[in-house]
Amino acid sequence: MRPFAYVKAADVDSAVRAASEPGARFLGGGTNLVDLMREGIERPDTVVDVTGLPFDTVDDLPDGGLRVGALVRNSVLAADPRVRARYPMVSQALLSGASGQLRNMATVGGNLLQRTRCPYFYDHASACNKRSPGAGCDALDGFNRSTAILGVSASCVAAHPSDLCVALAALDAVVEVRGLDGTRRVPLADFHRLPGDTPDVETTLAPGELVTAVELPPVPVAANSRYRKVRDRASYAFALVSVAAALEVRDGAVTEVRLALGGVAPKPWRATRAERLLTGGPADEDAFRRAAQAELAEATTREGNAFKAPLAVATITAALRELSTGGTGR
Repeated sequence: MRPFAYVKAADVDSAVRAASEPGARFLGGGTNLVDLMREGIERPDTVVDVTGLPFDTVDDLPDGGLRVGALVRNSVLAADPRVRARYPMVSQALLSGASGQLRNMATVGGNLLQRTRCPYFYDHASACNKRSPGAGCDALDGFNRSTAILGVSASCVAAHPSDLCVALAALDAVVEVRGLDGTRRVPLADFHRLPGDTPDVETTLAPGELVTAVELPPVPVAANSRYRKVRDRASYAFALVSVAAALEVRDGAVTEVRLALGGVAPKPWRATRAERLLTGGPADEDAFRRAAQAELAEATTREGNAFKAPLAVATITAALRELSTGGTGR
């Protein structure tokens, strides 16, 4: 790890000013950034510590939603009784995302900014456009079992690693950010970018912008929701495929459905095609499977990850089946 300057931010404005300088990075929980610094992948000139800023509470909003400060620990959010009752998919996603020790350190804001776990991203001997723009992508024809099958490009097939963000995508969460020009609100659907020709640009954040909060809107259907994760082992592991699903059924028909996928795209993937096909139709297994197949119809698979398309179909179907038969995420 090479030397770097350390700044302890006294307030939001000073944090943003310090982080606007070239080569600066924010430090919250540090569970991803510090690892990347040890590996020499992140090489900041300055680390701006924001852990003393007042963003560590979960507050009720007047409309029935929740405002989650960016420094709220994952373990705290997962255990919050309001989250467990109103948004069980969020609690389940957090609990499936890491060990208890990591959840006690990791923050909500940092979770949004996780970088991929593609093995080539971590291997300095490999070509990786995300780590070194223009270098190429060895994952295209290499070991690509964990890579994405939706939203990929010829420059990058790395999958986004966050579990929490999948649930937030299904809920239409909004990210609050603070920069030199003030505060703005970014729908989570627009916060992360697909790789295109610039896979190293992963979010729509401007230099120095700080995530200050995430807002969960009131979503009544989310009370009947779940997060289903398929991984290589039951303990701490990243998703091969995951599904955040919420469902409302009346008189045998789907009146509202929300679906988002993880492990299959470079960003949390909102399954809008499946949602459209399901809404107003029968709430049965055949309909669930057809909608899931439609969502995965344009998947771009490779030798190592071709199993992900049928696995995603099966996982979506299973999650919706459980919710339709009375299973909840609580």
